[in-house]
Amino acid sequence: MRIAIASGKGGTGKTTIATNLAVSIAGMHEQVQYLDCDVEEPNGHIFLNPDIENTYSAAVDVPEVDLNRCTGCGKCDRLCQYSAIICLKSQAMVFEQLCHSCGGCKLVCAAGAITYKHREIGSVETGSANGVGFVHGKLNIGDIHTPPLIKQVKARAVSDGIVIVDAPPGTSCPVIEAVKDADFVLLVTEPTPFGLNDLKLAVEMIRQLGMPFAVVINRADPDEKMTHEYCRTEDIDIIFEVPDDRRIAEAYSIGRIMVDVLPDYRKSFIDLYKDISRRIAG
Repeated sequence: MRIAIASGKGGTGKTTIATNLAVSIAGMHEQVQYLDCDVEEPNGHIFLNPDIENTYSAAVDVPEVDLNRCTGCGKCDRLCQYSAIICLKSQAMVFEQLCHSCGGCKLVCAAGAITYKHREIGSVETGSANGVGFVHGKLNIGDIHTPPLIKQVKARAVSDGIVIVDAPPGTSCPVIEAVKDADFVLLVTEPTPFGLNDLKLAVEMIRQLGMPFAVVINRADPDEKMTHEYCRTEDIDIIFEVPDDRRIAEAYSIGRIMVDVLPDYRKSFIDLYKDISRRIAG
């Protein structure tokens, strides 16, 4: 079972939900793994405090041009939609940062002047924390290859058990790469006008992907009605609400897991997991 935790914006409590859900499932003696796919700014390790056991270099393939064989025909330039390879003065020039590793330039090069080399984009670390398997990626500063690194993080997912995918915020390509093969998506929002606006964008994205999903409201305010009204109008289930509890904020501020500091919430997260399991099964 693969459950993705996503949100239309940052700061809604996505990692709070993901880490507490993982720890609660582990407490049921289930095999569970947490994947932090927010590779530009991973922070799940702050709360889970894992023992890192392995570190792997992450790389992508980028073109390398043999200028002695290049004829300057310009086919690679015309093919590349990202201007990662261009022809100047009858010779091809590569901009590695822009390359999406599609392989098209090599295919169209009749002179056989293009080969591929590995370019490091970051790292993937694996370990464990209190019964929770742990994987996260760290993108090199200034690099733009977020989706390829997310793909390499997900390649470390276990083939059995429960996998919790902590997706990046927003609705762009990295989010789609993180959630696209999940069995269920939890959209985390906050009861504010900004939260509702970005929830609508996230709902549109998930519906375009045709994936089952439901909503979690973090820092829920009983007086706020906009989010409930929107979900009711759009026939979207709100399956969990985390109250605006000062004790939760205090635990978060020191990097502690909510269900460890406030054990009463553990049952709520277990019930959330059981609800998702029923929805996936049915």
